[in-house]
Amino acid sequence: MVMAALSKHTKIHRVVVDTFQAVSGTGAAAINEMNTQSANLLTNKDITIKEYPHQIAFNVLPHIEPFQENGYTREEMKMVNETRKILHDPNVMVSATCVRVPVATSHSEAMHIEFDRPISPEEARELLNNSPGIKVMDNPHSDIYPMPINATGIDDVLVGRIRTDVSNPNGIALWAVCDNLRKGAALNAIQIAEEMMKRDIVSQSNWR
Repeated sequence: MVMAALSKHTKIHRVVVDTFQAVSGTGAAAINEMNTQSANLLTNKDITIKEYPHQIAFNVLPHIEPFQENGYTREEMKMVNETRKILHDPNVMVSATCVRVPVATSHSEAMHIEFDRPISPEEARELLNNSPGIKVMDNPHSDIYPMPINATGIDDVLVGRIRTDVSNPNGIALWAVCDNLRKGAALNAIQIAEEMMKRDIVSQSNWR
């Protein structure tokens, strides 16, 4: 959603994204394991490792889905391929690192987006503010920026830390967070169905 909104400014050439994904993306058993490990570690008890290859409590794992021959994981390559498909641009270059973090709900992303021409943080904020489903939280000097606790339980994608990429004259860096269970799954499925009906791809009777 963020990239689609910003692409109204000019063509996106490349994006480097690091995701920080909540354990609920793996399922309820992973949440239970994180909670149990946390409690046991705080009380000096032994922990059990089952859902992930390593301890997830008080740790981060740069490993989501199996590793592929090119060194990326399947989740990372999915981001490459799905970004191109969603933006209808097979030429956009994408590199991703996906990390599992000890957070119950809401995924976060650090994004560095390169355009065909410069875009200012003010222009980016305006484009994002005018996009349905996106809420800008961007006043870092007052400690206002998106966090998983802000996004959990709401439908909007939260965006902040919007700034010029000091390494790229045509680049913007930003931070985005959304509830992976609502916007990432349940609500997203409903919105796709609604859009299909709006475009007369399917009728309401198909969804009954």
